[in-house]
Amino acid sequence: MGDGMRLAGARVLITGASSGIGAATARAMADSGARLVLTGRDRARLESVAAETGGQAVVCDVTTGVRTLASRAGPVDVLVSNAGAGWAGPLAVMPWHSLEELVAVNLTAPIRLTRLFLPGMMEAGEGHVVFVASIAGAVGVGNEAVYSAAKAGLLGFAEALHEELRGFPGIGVSTVLPGVVDTPFFDRRGAGYDRRWPAPIPPERVARTIVTAVRRGRAESYVPGWLRLPARLRGAAPGPFRRLVRRRG
Repeated sequence: MGDGMRLAGARVLITGASSGIGAATARAMADSGARLVLTGRDRARLESVAAETGGQAVVCDVTTGVRTLASRAGPVDVLVSNAGAGWAGPLAVMPWHSLEELVAVNLTAPIRLTRLFLPGMMEAGEGHVVFVASIAGAVGVGNEAVYSAAKAGLLGFAEALHEELRGFPGIGVSTVLPGVVDTPFFDRRGAGYDRRWPAPIPPERVARTIVTAVRRGRAESYVPGWLRLPARLRGAAPGPFRRLVRRRG
């Protein structure tokens, strides 16, 4: 695990940067002096964020265009894999195209991006990769089975990278696990967030956590921090955890 890195002057690539956590992270990174490459599918919003932050906008679908993105971005010091997609409902009625999209966006794309940009970091002897996962990947959430599985796979991928990069102390790997965030994510997945608790947090709070993870070399961050408690309970005592979840439901 890296010891953290200086962001001033660093070249930072952020996926899913046209709105929500990605846009907030772009602003936070720009405030830290980073040079940005921003990617997303919504051209108008992406170019607006790029103009605000002084970043380079690359319109791209990360499920199909990662090689083109890598070619246009060039070497980067920090990769923030943030682009995500969701779908809510029982697995038995989930459309096949939605299933495939969730795995492609939430798991396959970050793996491919890391494969493309990691060799450059290894050659330089420094860099940082951030995966924006989800508490769903740590505990599993009913009616979000495929999303939970994809984010769990991302956590496993990050953990394996820690082991592979032991010989590269200048390269850091961070996972950030947000809970409910006030972004367009829920509307896009086809079902809004209708629970009274926990209350959604602003995307800027997640963005600050991402910046801190890179600066301080933090391997794992929950947002908000109390979410590490259910995650730990799920790992240590899965039976009581399931009973607690069913009682709440």
